[in-house]
Amino acid sequence: MKNGGMKNDSVAIGIIGAGIMGERLLNAILQQNPALVHACGIWDPAPEAMQRMAKTFPQVPRLADAAAVIAASDCTYIASPPASHLPHARAALAAGKSVFSEKPLAVDVADAAAFVAEAGTGGAVNFPFASSPAVATIRRWIESGEIGTPRRIAIEVGFAKWPRPWQADAAGWLDRPMQGGFTREVVSHFLFLSRRLVGPLHNMSGKASFPEESKSERRVAATLQAGDLPVTLAGAVGETAKDDHNIWRLEGDKGAVRLCDWSIAERRQADGTWQQAPDALPQEQARPLALKRQLEGVAKLARGEPHHLATLAEALNVQEIVEGILAR
Repeated sequence: MKNGGMKNDSVAIGIIGAGIMGERLLNAILQQNPALVHACGIWDPAPEAMQRMAKTFPQVPRLADAAAVIAASDCTYIASPPASHLPHARAALAAGKSVFSEKPLAVDVADAAAFVAEAGTGGAVNFPFASSPAVATIRRWIESGEIGTPRRIAIEVGFAKWPRPWQADAAGWLDRPMQGGFTREVVSHFLFLSRRLVGPLHNMSGKASFPEESKSERRVAATLQAGDLPVTLAGAVGETAKDDHNIWRLEGDKGAVRLCDWSIAERRQADGTWQQAPDALPQEQARPLALKRQLEGVAKLARGEPHHLATLAEALNVQEIVEGILAR
């Protein structure tokens, strides 16, 4: 258990990075029961980000640097750009704190693998499908035999442009080949989902297209396996009018289920049409429910208790596949 006396105390979460994800999780923390979790501080190297935090979240301490966030926290949430994830995570673990990180673990797969080998069970990665109500519905359908024996998975993603409009402020790294691109940012979630529901990812063959100089990929195509099942992946920028289109589909010998646009669980009817789950919610309504459950997992992680969050090993497996697709 972390931090000896914390068993029944509120878990202090410190945030490194005040971009979209840092702000999103901070908002979620502030909506939870403070007896479970509370925000003990936030830091970002950009003065304008810290000014925005002061204005938007005046009740949250703005700390001097990453070390101060780590010192104040039971669990350090790392929401900075990918190249900084491992230095912060290593510092937090060295200080005896648990780590909840954005994906990917690192920009270098070998470094990520070394980190996972040394980190033990003190870390987890923010793949919200671990807490998604729609994914729970799909799992129930699979386990109740609705699709029969699973046969294959198909993943399809598309974007009108990249980065998506709400990410424009982060284009400096999100649209660069080193840390950015939709395969790392979006496809990774559906690879995690395949791994979590079916089995480890392996046997990947694929490629990415980089038609624009010093920009991230514009198209990917790959085949791989999740456990024993074949998986096909197709993604592209500029071939849909939607800001963000995605479908994860699992076919069985008796039927099929799918997850559409992040949060809508559907099953295929006998006539071939798709029917939404009766309790399906659009993403803007589903996200707060998933984030609440993620934070319940973070509290367990910080206390050294079993949790349902994405493990470091799962995140490494996803990263290995992603970087294999993007390798040039």
